[in-house]
Amino acid sequence: MRPEPLILAFDTSAAHCAAALLSGDRVLAAREEAMATGQAERLLPLLEGILREEGATWADLAALGVGTGPGNFTGVRIAVAAARGLALGLRIPAIGVTAFEALAWGRDAVLAARDARLGQVHVQAFGPVAFGPLTVGPEDPLPVLPPGTPCVGHAADDLAARTGGMAAEPLVPLAVATARIALRRRQGDNPRPAPLYLRAADAAPPRDPAPVILPG
Repeated sequence: MRPEPLILAFDTSAAHCAAALLSGDRVLAAREEAMATGQAERLLPLLEGILREEGATWADLAALGVGTGPGNFTGVRIAVAAARGLALGLRIPAIGVTAFEALAWGRDAVLAARDARLGQVHVQAFGPVAFGPLTVGPEDPLPVLPPGTPCVGHAADDLAARTGGMAAEPLVPLAVATARIALRRRQGDNPRPAPLYLRAADAAPPRDPAPVILPG
């Protein structure tokens, strides 16, 4: 048995396939591959490769961490479904971590943001002035933050100007933060990971009329 709990975390909620492996608080590996599509085919080989390179197996894992969004609908579902299936088969906990939590990791006060497309942004603030998660457009008002509050993620410069904060970079990669948060939460009573959706899907209804069912 390994002396420190081994945590594997992954995220496919944006145009990437990202993963990290932690032994206790030590980062053994972190990968992020840019890709607009193909996460479903790439995720498990990426995870298996990381474990193999570090001399570990699936049976060595103490817990999984998974990014639950918000983000790309299909990408979020891919990671969450994989985490649920692996957790069931390995009999270990799977801990869902939102992108906001991962972006905010390591800071007491921060505004975390993700691209919501269509000129909008998903935001959540942590600290003395906390709000969200919510989706805002470029003209929507936002609360004023304490001076110097870091704004991280999508459109950080614009959000800093709108809130009185300061644009900054996340302290660690997304998958590493997800793994660290999962490590901290693994002993708790964690619900099954579930996607965080802040808007309806972009899919449009079919243009063709529904088929007519004739009486028998």
